[in-house]
Amino acid sequence: MTPVLSPNTQAILLLTAPLIAGRGTASPDLLSPGEYKRLARHLREIQRQPADLVSPDAAEILRACQPVIDESRLQRLLGRGFLLSQVIERWQTRAIWVVSRADAEYPRRLKARLREDAPAVIYGCGDMSLLDAGGLAVVGSRHVDDSLINYTIAVGRLAARAGSALVSGGAKGIDQAAMRGALEAGGKVCGVLADSLEKTTMNREHRNLLLDGQLVLISPYDPSAGFNVGNAMQRNKLIYALADASLVVSSDLNKGGTWAGAFEQLDKLKFVPVYVRSTGEPSVGLAGLRKKGALPWPNPQDVDSLEDVFNVAMPAPTTSPQVGFALFSNNGPSPADSVPSAPVPLDTAPEPQIGSEPLEPVDVVPDAQPPVAASEEPPPVTSEAAASVGEAKGSSQPESNPAEVLFAAVSRAIQQLLSGPMKDVEVAEALHVSNTQAKAWLQRLVDDGVIEKQKKPAGYVLKQKRLFE
Repeated sequence: MTPVLSPNTQAILLLTAPLIAGRGTASPDLLSPGEYKRLARHLREIQRQPADLVSPDAAEILRACQPVIDESRLQRLLGRGFLLSQVIERWQTRAIWVVSRADAEYPRRLKARLREDAPAVIYGCGDMSLLDAGGLAVVGSRHVDDSLINYTIAVGRLAARAGSALVSGGAKGIDQAAMRGALEAGGKVCGVLADSLEKTTMNREHRNLLLDGQLVLISPYDPSAGFNVGNAMQRNKLIYALADASLVVSSDLNKGGTWAGAFEQLDKLKFVPVYVRSTGEPSVGLAGLRKKGALPWPNPQDVDSLEDVFNVAMPAPTTSPQVGFALFSNNGPSPADSVPSAPVPLDTAPEPQIGSEPLEPVDVVPDAQPPVAASEEPPPVTSEAAASVGEAKGSSQPESNPAEVLFAAVSRAIQQLLSGPMKDVEVAEALHVSNTQAKAWLQRLVDDGVIEKQKKPAGYVLKQKRLFE
């Protein structure tokens, strides 16, 4: 199902996107990342959101934004409504959908993991639900020999047999081999493209897979955008952010997109375990990644052994980003929490690097005023919350033991997290605790009969209707 383009998304597109239909050119007035960030911050300060810029009382709001962005420039950008309607019609005829960070449909993993650096707009085609399915990311060089192609195809097939989605970049070579192996075996695949989304979705080979829900293709760049080295480098973090574990099949040393993406993951982001191929022809690039902390791929041969590669505890990221779930918070966001992030202006500078500036906790939708839904953000821990947990278990009084008060809040947060199957490493990441601690809490909830662990799809699920809704 193609999501309806929300008013907030329409406004963000008008301000930042090239809106290229056919052979058109982008407007020179497009807001840069810094400019949009300042504008979004100002809108929040005056208790407005992007959609208000195209509302009936927009004139007054535009005047109020004059100190940040020139009013006439905003008017020119927002006046591109006809052009927007043209490209929307073009996208719809090709089954291309668009979501922004202000939309509930925006991929949860990207918003939680990348936070300020999550692309403000995502274009895509196919089943959006695959974007939050996790799975195995497989990346590597474009130019490789047949032996590595066959090796990678086999990895993709194993992932499919295990019921694990496969995430890759869609580039020729290793990326396409991994995706091909998974698709041929009936698996689910997410391709994160750096260019040519529109052209790729119209490929006859891909069309049925997209329509059948086996494949989803996304890009943070305009569907008509051509290849750009910077875009290709910057989209790598999206691949890792959508996965549960990653395998680098081949890489140059200290150069190239594969190396840059894996190094960033090992050095800063640390979203998922990074494995490197451990058999076949030696590689100086893979050896270099091993020195940076990458793990040798254990060469799993069956479904059970593949599952083990996902159960590796990750060290805390260098920048220690907070994700969208907080066990303890104030009743509302602080000024730092409400600083919005800038969308990527799709025809100018590449996305900012994670860690390029201090990261603040993000507890609200960055570009919109309405609060995050309960399924995305647990409420603050209070004595009333602890009491409700006690009452739900048949106890007239909450436990006074501080550990029990804490666990009551943890139980509430975990139950709200489990809107779908989640692995222990995902729960640990969402709660910003160690994998060991998350496993202990999950096991206690299993013992209490609140949740259960299932095999297909792998993860913990609520055993009964959640208590807190």
